[in-house]
Amino acid sequence: MYAEAAQKLVLDAKRTHALPNLPPYAATTVRVVTKEVRDLDREVNNLLAPYSSTQSQTPGATQIKSSFNPADDPATACALLVNHLSMRRNKRCLLAYHRTRTEKLEQMCWAGVDVSDLQQPTTTASSSTANTSSLSAEEEQYVHAYSDLLAAYKGQWTDIDLTGSLEPPKDIFIDVRVMRDAGEIQTEYGSITLTKNSQFYVRLGDVEGLIRQGYLQRLS
Repeated sequence: MYAEAAQKLVLDAKRTHALPNLPPYAATTVRVVTKEVRDLDREVNNLLAPYSSTQSQTPGATQIKSSFNPADDPATACALLVNHLSMRRNKRCLLAYHRTRTEKLEQMCWAGVDVSDLQQPTTTASSSTANTSSLSAEEEQYVHAYSDLLAAYKGQWTDIDLTGSLEPPKDIFIDVRVMRDAGEIQTEYGSITLTKNSQFYVRLGDVEGLIRQGYLQRLS
């Protein structure tokens, strides 16, 4: 059934909105959808081939004209319409899927998430577990380029945390627990070393980014 694979991409994009992390890129499904578009386009060309003629307009340029009249062959006209609408739907689903993932990646860049953290465990034929990226090669290139642009933009406002919350904090100082080793950080009151399972009473503005990245957990 036409556009069935594309519908899977739309459902995947809808689930992505509610997930904290980005699911693996559906490379196989994307290939199926793009192949279907090419097959439909080839079928359209075959249907119109008996009615097409090539005319020369300018030296070195040609134009293909069709003498097809939908009223003379309703069956062919219906097939062309179905193929056109199916191709259009597939393309819109592909755009929606990739736009959703792009927006998610941009949000992660603003939150300071490292691309290397977007790993998914996979089991190889030798029963060993390896980590593979959740992103396609094109998405990794996009994230690196976007991160560079974001770093250049933030560089103009070094005294302002542009990724911070727009809501004013209710508590200036908070208790946090270190979930992952984060090394040494500089705060307004000196440097502290964040080692796993340790707890600190720190200023919210100094560790807000680390909380969003999952290095720290805020204690109530």
